Amino acid sequence: MAAEGKTMDALSQFELTPIVAGFSNSNLYMLIAGVAISALMLIGMQPRARVPGRLQSLAEVSYEFIYGLVRDQIGHEGKKFFPFVFTLFMFILFGNMLGMLPYAFTFTSHIAVTFTLALVVFVLVTAVALAIHGLHFFSYFFPEGAPKALAPLIIPIEIISYLSRVVSLSVRLFANMVAGHVMLKVFATFVVMMGSAGVLGLLGALAPLAINVALVGFEFLVAFLQAYVFAVLTCIYLHDAVHLH
Repeated sequence: MAAEGKTMDALSQFELTPIVAGFSNSNLYMLIAGVAISALMLIGMQPRARVPGRLQSLAEVSYEFIYGLVRDQIGHEGKKFFPFVFTLFMFILFGNMLGMLPYAFTFTSHIAVTFTLALVVFVLVTAVALAIHGLHFFSYFFPEGAPKALAPLIIPIEIISYLSRVVSLSVRLFANMVAGHVMLKVFATFVVMMGSAGVLGLLGALAPLAINVALVGFEFLVAFLQAYVFAVLTCIYLHDAVHLH
């Protein structure tokens, strides 16, 4: 996060760097996230102790948290979707958290990644709705009891709203990750630039340093909240698909 000379380049941290042909730093951190999640669940749950240790407690809390979310948002029928929602939540959470490490890469800051995740959710939700309700699924785009005369207006609006789920899911996660990391780098650059300007500069650097410390704590919170929001919205969409309302 250091400044190069007197310039500020807050966007260079999002550049894809090829490691080998067809494998970039983004792919590497996705792989690391997958390995870390697997290690947490496999190693953490291996002891099966009555009085769990820290790793087991973290694994159990993660499991129970998402299981409760799926049960409460979708209902009893939604339990079969728990593995999908849990995997989605943990993948996004670890991607966000890994990006907070120095010199790490935040793969959730790329719209290609977040759009792909959102598209997977959209396809699954649509497939579930069609599998359960068949052609009756299309009645979702015209609410029961609505005046038929308004159908030419209501149906296009409902279709656009339904399709916009992909955009809203992907852009929300992408934009929050990018904005947060840009702010961190901007204030970190101020600290370096002012700190190199002598004694007065060092004193002046205290304010942006304090802001940056606060931003780091805030970004950890945002990293969790964005994974949670993505999981909650996925559950809400699955609820609509299962119950068709």
